Amino acid sequence: MISLIEVQKKLLPDLLLVMQKRYQILQYIRLMQPIGRRSLSTSLGLSERILRNEVQFLKDQNLIDIQVSGMSLTKEGTSLLKSLEEMMKDVLGLTVLEATLKEKFNLDKVIVVSGNSDSSPWVKKEMGRACVSCIKKRLEAKNIVAVTGGTTLAAVAEMMTPDSKNREILFIPARGGLGETVENQANTICAKMAERASGNYRLLHVPDQLSKDAYQSIIEEPSIKELLAIMKSSSMVIHGIGDAKTMAERRRTPEKDFKKIEDGHAVAEAFGYYFDQEGKIVHKVQTVGMQLDDISEISNVIAVAGGASKAKAIIAYMKQSLASVLVTDEGAANELIRE
Repeated sequence: MISLIEVQKKLLPDLLLVMQKRYQILQYIRLMQPIGRRSLSTSLGLSERILRNEVQFLKDQNLIDIQVSGMSLTKEGTSLLKSLEEMMKDVLGLTVLEATLKEKFNLDKVIVVSGNSDSSPWVKKEMGRACVSCIKKRLEAKNIVAVTGGTTLAAVAEMMTPDSKNREILFIPARGGLGETVENQANTICAKMAERASGNYRLLHVPDQLSKDAYQSIIEEPSIKELLAIMKSSSMVIHGIGDAKTMAERRRTPEKDFKKIEDGHAVAEAFGYYFDQEGKIVHKVQTVGMQLDDISEISNVIAVAGGASKAKAIIAYMKQSLASVLVTDEGAANELIRE
């Protein structure tokens, strides 16, 4: 552990704004390395002149390495950033936000990362990194990990790394395909997580929305039946929380059902269920995959959602009391406190 004095020498903590700025630069480089200065300047909203000075300072401190391909963290920079994380949580007030939300939603754990993913897309990757760290702390000797789809879960998959303890992990999709880009579907995310974690995976090749007759027919298929049984014995579920209207549009929901969602004032979606502000289910998609009753039997349920715009959706879903961990960002956390 680097001592506080050494950290102070590196990043001038007497100047809080300077410290925060340099911490954010190191954070972003870690997520996107190797990255060019112009891209870094645009992403962080800093002028190239200011960034040039900061980059030179960090290079002089041997925290970053600059090559033709771009900037990346040195071993010392990675170590310093890791040591800084808990202290910066206190400095930025994130520790207080975590404790407040943990009590408010009666959760085992809340992780809040700095930034707002609504305005800074890279914050999703930071949530993904925090989620991966949380997953690894909760893994057992043998694990069945069910995952849903969406852009936030895609960020989690991107930040996944091999398990240093070589524990047995089987990744499975928590639901069928969704009418959106392939990279955001549960099957794709499941396979990517398994590949990056050096684990195994199974896929669920069924549409997300089905008619009642088609649903009854498909769930009787032996291979589907077997996967649904495995799904119910999952040791962990990782899922996103969507805005109801956005998710209904992405699913190309039939007009009749869309009106039902709107008339029911739904604000949140998870696992094909649409919830109003009180957490009441106003519509359910006929889908092959995990149901709310299945989730209530699983000990580790990690919800990942960020951005101030998601606050109402997060609150509505949390009233189901299904999640044990919430991974979110500062933008959403501040709105959740206000709500």
